[in-house]
Amino acid sequence: MGGQYQIRGDKYPRMRRPRRRGKLVVLTITSVAALGVAGWGTLQLFDVFTGGGNPASAVGVKAGCATKASPSPSPSPSAALPGPDRITVNVLNATTKSGLAKKTADELKKRGFKIGDVGNAAEEYDKKVKGTGVLLGPASSLKTSLPVLGTQLADAERRTEASRKGVEIDLIIGDAFTRLTAKADADRALAALNAPEPEPTAKKSC
Repeated sequence: MGGQYQIRGDKYPRMRRPRRRGKLVVLTITSVAALGVAGWGTLQLFDVFTGGGNPASAVGVKAGCATKASPSPSPSPSAALPGPDRITVNVLNATTKSGLAKKTADELKKRGFKIGDVGNAAEEYDKKVKGTGVLLGPASSLKTSLPVLGTQLADAERRTEASRKGVEIDLIIGDAFTRLTAKADADRALAALNAPEPEPTAKKSC
């Protein structure tokens, strides 16, 4: 046989074509690169949907922290506020109309208050109270008995005297007085005073 397949000596030539190793190497590299790109892309998609380990960045899981207003329970003041049956009221008339002090004292007694002195106001207040009335007591009564009595005469002015002793308080009737607050309204005000609604407070939740 002639050409490249010519037999020489006792060795026979190979009848198949030589392998193309260069193409195999290129094909292998290309396949590895393609697998690497596919794996990287899959990892990126996984990070997008799971947040990549960061809960704040996960799509559709948590968009952010929301601020909620939740009621904050206020301590009940009922322990500090005395009931009407523990409050002694002196009913004093500072007007020119007679009989107002006794009539008002009788109504307060029906509503559960204890009644002390009933009569005319001292000279300091006599004919000098232009509003519906003045509620007067010692400094300790400002946040205890005065607010309770105030539910019975909503428009009355509240005053305290630092030098005043004891626990009794005065209801001094003024020129604009016509009657006490309607009992139903006074009862609602007293109930709200003893059980105020909790104030809402901002609370963050994620």
